[in-house]
Amino acid sequence: MPADPITAPAPPPAKLAPGGPGYRRMTLALFAAGVATFALLFSTQALLPALTTGLDVSAGAASWTVSAPTLALALAVLPLSLVSERIGRRATLSYALTAAVALALLLPLAPDLPSLIALRALQGVAIAGIPASAIAFISEEVEARAVIGAIGLFVAGNSIGGMSGRILTGWSAQLWGWRASLLAVALLAVLCAALYRALIPRARHFRAGPVAARELAATVRGHLADGLLCRLYAIGALFMAVFGAVYTVLGLRLAGEPFGLSQGLIGSIFVVYLVGTLSSAAAGRLVDRLGRRGTLYAAALTTAAGLLLSLSGSLYAVLAGLVLLTAGFFAGHAVASASVSRTATTGRAQATALYQVAYYAGGSAGATLGAVAYHAGGWAAVVAFGLAALVAIAGITLYATRKARAAALALAA
Repeated sequence: MPADPITAPAPPPAKLAPGGPGYRRMTLALFAAGVATFALLFSTQALLPALTTGLDVSAGAASWTVSAPTLALALAVLPLSLVSERIGRRATLSYALTAAVALALLLPLAPDLPSLIALRALQGVAIAGIPASAIAFISEEVEARAVIGAIGLFVAGNSIGGMSGRILTGWSAQLWGWRASLLAVALLAVLCAALYRALIPRARHFRAGPVAARELAATVRGHLADGLLCRLYAIGALFMAVFGAVYTVLGLRLAGEPFGLSQGLIGSIFVVYLVGTLSSAAAGRLVDRLGRRGTLYAAALTTAAGLLLSLSGSLYAVLAGLVLLTAGFFAGHAVASASVSRTATTGRAQATALYQVAYYAGGSAGATLGAVAYHAGGWAAVVAFGLAALVAIAGITLYATRKARAAALALAA
């Protein structure tokens, strides 16, 4: 009797590529998740004037409704990346988004500021499962040449969420109070979660990894010993510190003299987030033309120009400054986060999680230090803080540029 022919193993499924239906479904689903992420995470940022009045608290105390969730996210993102190694990126995303939306529906019921801050911190823990898992999911399921573009679309969803959430909270707070504004954002997140669940494709390239604490510690140590990864983490943290400082106290500045804007108009200012949508989605094309480091230089310079322009007493100049700042920030963030994912060859979930730790820790620090700077020295102090962070970004990028050139010369010798 003849032996059975040896059957060759089936080739692995092809990764998703631009133009294919799977790619479109995935990017739209993660775009919706990105919208929910920033809409929920920063849902109280534009409400600081309303919270200070409605709860009879100081602006510094109210700013903890922004700092607490970003800090909680920074602390929780690494443990949740470990969960994603066991149950998968897609499952982690789904559970995290569901929990974040459920907590959002509870926020309008908070009786006082401490309760609101506690719920916001729990929400930050839930949201921690979204960004790192999304970036790792993209890196595993999408062709390498399209990774930066796909991550740029996810970050573009962040910008849409930041814009729509702030506009919703601004006008609904003016019309019905801050509790109604938080409910409006929660309902937006419900719609985004439903769209995500309807579109997200199943994972085809995930392989469960080790979840033991020893392996996790070894993976984290390896990433922290990688100079390039650490530089990217620092760049992400510094960009987010600038962004967090400016947008946390922006409402306070625009509500005061010489502008005197209403809560609704302050919320409408955040339509400039649309610029971030365009710049993050275009990050891949910018990298093709300028290279990663060239794009980071351009992003830092654009952000600095926006900060300097915002010093003007003209509302139009301030708006123009916010446009430049937002474009620079989102482009820099998209390139830095995608570079982390491309640089890490093992433990990609932990590498991206460490980036998220640095990124959101920078946002929490920026929100707190921005409020302190504003009360100590006004808007000029906030701008000085931001410029110092951008100088640090340029210095880190210059160091990386010189190191890469030295390595290229040594290789050519």
